[in-house]
Amino acid sequence: MNLKRRLITANAATVIIPLIVTVVFVMAYLFVSQQFSNRLPSLEQYQKNSQIKIEMLNIEQSILKQTPETLESSEFQKNLLKRLDAFDGEVIILKDEQILFTSHNMSKIDIAKSLEAGNSKWEKSNVKIGDVFYHVQAVQVPMTGGSTGDVLLLAPIDNASTIDLTYLLSLIAFVFVLSFLLTNLLVSYQISRRIMSPINHLRKAANEISMGNLNVPIAEEGDLEIRELCRDLELMRVKLKDSIHTQIKYEDNRKTLISSISHDLKTPVTSIKGYVEGIMDGVANTPEKQERYLKTIYTKAQLIDRMIDDLLLNAKLDLNQLPFDFERTDIKEYLLDFVRENEPECAKNGIRITMHSELHQTYPIQLDRVRFRRVLTNILDNARKYMKTGRPEQEGLIQILLRETHSSIIIELQDNGSGIQKKDVPYIFDRFYRSDSSRSEIKGSGLGLAIAKQIVEGHGGRIWALSHPQEGTSILISLSK
Repeated sequence: MNLKRRLITANAATVIIPLIVTVVFVMAYLFVSQQFSNRLPSLEQYQKNSQIKIEMLNIEQSILKQTPETLESSEFQKNLLKRLDAFDGEVIILKDEQILFTSHNMSKIDIAKSLEAGNSKWEKSNVKIGDVFYHVQAVQVPMTGGSTGDVLLLAPIDNASTIDLTYLLSLIAFVFVLSFLLTNLLVSYQISRRIMSPINHLRKAANEISMGNLNVPIAEEGDLEIRELCRDLELMRVKLKDSIHTQIKYEDNRKTLISSISHDLKTPVTSIKGYVEGIMDGVANTPEKQERYLKTIYTKAQLIDRMIDDLLLNAKLDLNQLPFDFERTDIKEYLLDFVRENEPECAKNGIRITMHSELHQTYPIQLDRVRFRRVLTNILDNARKYMKTGRPEQEGLIQILLRETHSSIIIELQDNGSGIQKKDVPYIFDRFYRSDSSRSEIKGSGLGLAIAKQIVEGHGGRIWALSHPQEGTSILISLSK
């Protein structure tokens, strides 16, 4: 059975069953009272008392609209008494607790009891005068001379109906509460038996998993939702078991990372050793040759330094230990500054760099200006390395194109180099990936595009590549507006 349906049924039963019990009890009580007691009130009596109370409320509203002078006039008092005579009511008008007018000879004790009943907030506002029960309604009004007064309206009521109704309501409430508690206990016991058994089994399985034992299967039992929970926990157990294998795989990847960077570092170190030995052995026997050897050593040392920086940055990005310092940046001006800074260096390599924007307005976006410049620099360096600049008929060209979609800004860095094979495009953002053997001889750490991808994703963006072999490559970056 569906757990939701079971709970709805149980909750409905805790209300419906007490209601049925209460209704049956009330019907039985009314039947017995009608048969063996003459004090059971009739419907006509309730209707009569209700009409009297409504009329008294109307009289009260009329009194509140009168001026102090009118309240003390004999004409008003006669009219008021005339309205009360319709249901044999009485009136008492007090000014500073002194009797100003009364329609019935009453003792001071009766008047005091009536005033107390009329002003009562929490107790029953009924009073017995002689052999008659009255419902008392007190109206506080201003009197002449700044005095305060009270108008007490008394309406005769049938005491039997009042007493029986209060008693009956109390009895109904008691029966309902008692049956509600008993039903609730019974239903709760039944539900707990149905739910707690599979939950206890789940608890035991969770204890085993927390102790590292992932070989304990979790059986599906109980209501639909509990079975689904068992199924989800079983899936969790299987995934946890798989995560161990994944962790082992990550360890293997880490070893591969260390092996790859060690291999890439070994090449420039070997070159440095060779040139240093050439200087020490006297191979570089002229100042010009020594200067060339030293420049080569310096260049190789710079390469090692960049590779180490890339490795440390990649590790920090992997561990989410590199904080981003975001600030609102005009992306068009930012890219123009980048182009101006890199134009001289590109010109030395026979490459022209341009920038074209299709934006119709200024879009300040959240950027870490330093980290994002690293992204653009890595992409630009990668394009320069593989650019075809050897043919005079084709000038090296790198274009930065800026455009927008409904929700994003698109930055495209397009070159006219040799392009990338389609089979290699999905892997160019992987660490140390090189599409062919010739690339292994090109200087670099093999982490440039991998670092660029991690930084872009840290900005909540996306980076991907499009390649047209022998025509060029485009690296595209999408950032939220």
